[in-house]
Amino acid sequence: MDTVFFLASKIIWALISPDSLIVILGVSAWIAAILNWQRVSRSLLASCALLLVLIGFFPVGEWLIAPLENRFTTNAALPSEVDGIVVLGGALLPRMSNIWQQPEINGRADRLTNFLYLARLYPNAQLVFTGGNGAVTEQEFKEAEMARIVFDQLGLAERAIIFESESRNTSENARNSKQLVTPKNDENWLLITSAFHMPRSIGVFCQQQWLVQPYPVDHYSQKGNLLRLNFSFGENLIVLRTAIREWVGLVAYRISGRTDRLLPGIKNNCTAMDVE
Repeated sequence: MDTVFFLASKIIWALISPDSLIVILGVSAWIAAILNWQRVSRSLLASCALLLVLIGFFPVGEWLIAPLENRFTTNAALPSEVDGIVVLGGALLPRMSNIWQQPEINGRADRLTNFLYLARLYPNAQLVFTGGNGAVTEQEFKEAEMARIVFDQLGLAERAIIFESESRNTSENARNSKQLVTPKNDENWLLITSAFHMPRSIGVFCQQQWLVQPYPVDHYSQKGNLLRLNFSFGENLIVLRTAIREWVGLVAYRISGRTDRLLPGIKNNCTAMDVE
């Protein structure tokens, strides 16, 4: 069932992502013009042009991603003692790392640098990196294998880090990691992931009955400056793609029962953290 969900999520996203939608509209308009369906072609071209203008001049993606990033407090007070720290994968590129035979890091490097910071802040905490490969056809390349090299290079070679390398998505991150560390209910655990991804992650960990304190990093929205006009199509498209994918993920996880609420974060018996 997990494999069906994983494959379905990849196929559906390939069809509904904003960049795919722009291509589909443009190609459909061209086909309609060839078939002499002029009204249909003009409508499709107008829709495509409208999307290009909206994405190019307005931070639409930030409008969608800001509610997710503000769901949990950034730089919240940390406990005096921590039993364990979990960081979700997503900052390393498994296939590119294998091609070049060195760790290749993407824009979510904040996950790794903050993991390093907290690991040194809590020298007795159990450290966990969870991340395999989220691609359908490249499961032989594992992110955890590259993470091991990164942490050795950054001076954590002497720490006992648990590397979970079989997970393909957030749900498997939580389940597989819990099986490896068997956390107790009275332990303090920190969870590191991107701020936009924290609500879904908390929901999944709650579903696994694993109490964690969120430590959100890697923000995309300009807090306090969302109503602005600037032309930056490439950057705006990346943020919009990230935002829509995360909202789709939240809905899919709720429908499939991987979380018990659409937008986790409100104070409950799983996490004592309040929303801002």
